[in-house]
Amino acid sequence: MADKPAIVLVHGFWGGAAHWAKVIVELRRRGYESLHAVENPLTGLADDAARTQKMVRQIAGPVLLVGHSYGGAVITEAGDLPNVEGLVYVAAFAPDAGESPGRITEQLPPAAVAAIAPDSDGYLWIAQDKFRDSFCQDLTEDEALVMAVTQKAPVGSAFGDPVTAPAWKAKPTWYQVSTEDRMINPDNERRMAERMGPRRIVELPASHASLASQPGAIADLIDAAVADLGYS
Repeated sequence: MADKPAIVLVHGFWGGAAHWAKVIVELRRRGYESLHAVENPLTGLADDAARTQKMVRQIAGPVLLVGHSYGGAVITEAGDLPNVEGLVYVAAFAPDAGESPGRITEQLPPAAVAAIAPDSDGYLWIAQDKFRDSFCQDLTEDEALVMAVTQKAPVGSAFGDPVTAPAWKAKPTWYQVSTEDRMINPDNERRMAERMGPRRIVELPASHASLASQPGAIADLIDAAVADLGYS
């Protein structure tokens, strides 16, 4: 069988590439040699998709894109490159054409929506004292504190940017639902997953930060995607 594809990890709002830290370590332990984590500016979907595509274009072989949270919208917009063989969604947005994360959120608001507020420059923040309860209630207090203090705020307008041509309509997909998610309503996650017709849907009793609280299970889903694509 062929070697494993490159894995490109795409973060969401209120964090950076380092949110994938535990998944990266677990994937390397499992023999993945080509690991990449995009650091997106979170200034708008077009900007973030373009930055992700720049990284993908630097990779000569096949790529599996993995997106968390808003990163799911990014891989949906950016995933039409020919060397992208599949898309893995981790508690993530998967908008249809003309649909934005904001529109999806309005349909079924999450439990922690009130914890998000803009600053005077138009960036959206999660209040530090509400971060753990909102984003990562299944992490330790110390881990949540670091996430809260180092959060990367998106430009508020990015929340309303619509997807143009969803890559999930042409590429194989896999989806992980976080049943205790307070940032994206779990029923929204289920709805987005089901309409994609993914190869697999996995539900985890996890917060929005499942990539940090259950990295082994996320690596299992990536392993399953790789196997489904015919790689060793």
